Amino acid sequence: MPAETAAAVPRPPARTATAPVLTGAEAVVRSLEMLGVTDVFGLPGGAILPVYDPLMDSTALRHILVRHEQGAGHAAEGYAAASNRIGVAIATSGPGATNLVTAIADAYMDSVPIVCITGQVFSNLMGTDAFQEADIVGITMPITKHSFLVKDAAEIPAAIAAAFEIAGTGRPGPVLVDITKDAQQAEAPFVWPPKIDLPGYRPVTKAHGKQIQAAAQLIAEAKKPVLYVGGGVVRAQASAELRTLAESTGAPVVTTLMARGAFPDSHPQHLGMPGMHGTVPAVLALQEADLLVSLGARFDDRVTGKAALFAPNAKVVHVDIDPAEISKIRTADVPIVGDLKDVLVDLDVAFRAVSAGSTPDTAEWWSFLDGLRDEFPLGYTQPSDGLMSPQYVIQRIGELTGPEGIYAAGVGQHQMWAAQFIKYERPNAWLNSGGAGTMGYSVPAAMGAKVAEPDRHVWAIDGDGCFQMTNQELATCAINNIPIKVAIINNSSLGMVRQWQTLFYNGRYSHTDLNTGHDTVRIPDFVKLAEAYGCLAIRVEKEEDVDAAIKTALETNDRPVVIDFVVSADAMVWPMVPQGVSNSYVQYARDHAPAFEQED
Repeated sequence: MPAETAAAVPRPPARTATAPVLTGAEAVVRSLEMLGVTDVFGLPGGAILPVYDPLMDSTALRHILVRHEQGAGHAAEGYAAASNRIGVAIATSGPGATNLVTAIADAYMDSVPIVCITGQVFSNLMGTDAFQEADIVGITMPITKHSFLVKDAAEIPAAIAAAFEIAGTGRPGPVLVDITKDAQQAEAPFVWPPKIDLPGYRPVTKAHGKQIQAAAQLIAEAKKPVLYVGGGVVRAQASAELRTLAESTGAPVVTTLMARGAFPDSHPQHLGMPGMHGTVPAVLALQEADLLVSLGARFDDRVTGKAALFAPNAKVVHVDIDPAEISKIRTADVPIVGDLKDVLVDLDVAFRAVSAGSTPDTAEWWSFLDGLRDEFPLGYTQPSDGLMSPQYVIQRIGELTGPEGIYAAGVGQHQMWAAQFIKYERPNAWLNSGGAGTMGYSVPAAMGAKVAEPDRHVWAIDGDGCFQMTNQELATCAINNIPIKVAIINNSSLGMVRQWQTLFYNGRYSHTDLNTGHDTVRIPDFVKLAEAYGCLAIRVEKEEDVDAAIKTALETNDRPVVIDFVVSADAMVWPMVPQGVSNSYVQYARDHAPAFEQED
């Protein structure tokens, strides 16, 4: 492997002269220890049981027993996303492994580096429909960077070391290591460091100089440039380099849902989040630009709207470490394959040389954008039913916790409000399921983040629908002293689906009422449920009680805290671009769209 690509994986010590003989199961544990792993999330079962025996004796590994394998996967994701380390989840064969599939798919979509280790039935039983057998390698092939099936104990160290190498280098992502039970039980010399042979896996990290020069020239010439920042900047740990380039060029910056915090919200060049529920200035900046500098973004449909009508007058510089993303949706005028941390430095140097130290004249562009900022500030309408505004609740969580906190959101309206109304000043503070949109992500991801970053306040901002999918991990948190804070934004419905039913289905609320909130039977009662899980539980129904509840949660660090914020079901996420149309049709609020010039 090139030296640059090995940097993300801990360097193993030098190989000793005499290799000890270990069982395959012992080799799994020892390999994790040698790779510097300190925390793993898992749930034992028959096919992985041999590994759990030596795991009990490890003093270097903390195993956290989850209540559902999906929770282990999301916890590994949260651990990785909060700390820039590789998360680890362990499960047994069959349903144990298939319960990891959602988290693996989620990690694949959002480029999260996790390694999932699963047990498999005895190799001589594979293909016979043996008890708890599932072809997990075949199942996960489309949603992993790579999957290993290990049938020989001697191959275990190399497979696990290679899994970490692949997960943490190039474009990060999930890797599966499936190990048969007989391989776990057999003995073999434990050779470390193992020889890693990955033919064809050569991530490009250093960009081509001519492409860098071409991009710098386009930036220098642009009248309406935009830095379109995606989650790749966070994964590349390139926020400082991004800020340097932004300030050198003077260009406006937009940060996608996955990139919140990659560029400080307080920075005067930041226009906010683009996309279906982005700010009006961010959405229209992309739409009116003459140059998009896409940095670790993938032109997702939630950002582009109807792709054929997206940024119609813009040239595109597309920087990504994954060559498969470049020109996949929008043809790049200047494609650049490389590690963003290095590319941004090179691009800044090249731009300074091309521009001779002067900033391009974008005064007219900024005048237009500042006009949009003044006319269309991010805000919300107070509910007319007398219930609390969910936006207010989420905004106060962010203000009272501050930028050093970590915020893990579920999926839906509360996710969008958390992305909009919490101010992010640093990377790794915002965790969410962006690509897959996985309900149930929040609580276990927050749990993993708290294990990785125990000195930070970690909030799970969840909906009443999402919370009911993975709230069993509150037991894991309570028993293992993982004091996360959970804010349930309880509108008694599947909120985002309900919003679409309001807007596009004439208010026909087909199967979206959950009966958890105001003036309902409250099944379940979230306060009673949280108390049963050993948490401090609070219900808040009035805005004047919001701050006190949040402060109590921040002061409570001996157990998890769950706050049931009972909010209005009528609140909607605005701005909004209806699906399937040009982003020029962004609506600031219901029946309120900005004026714009139609292209012929």
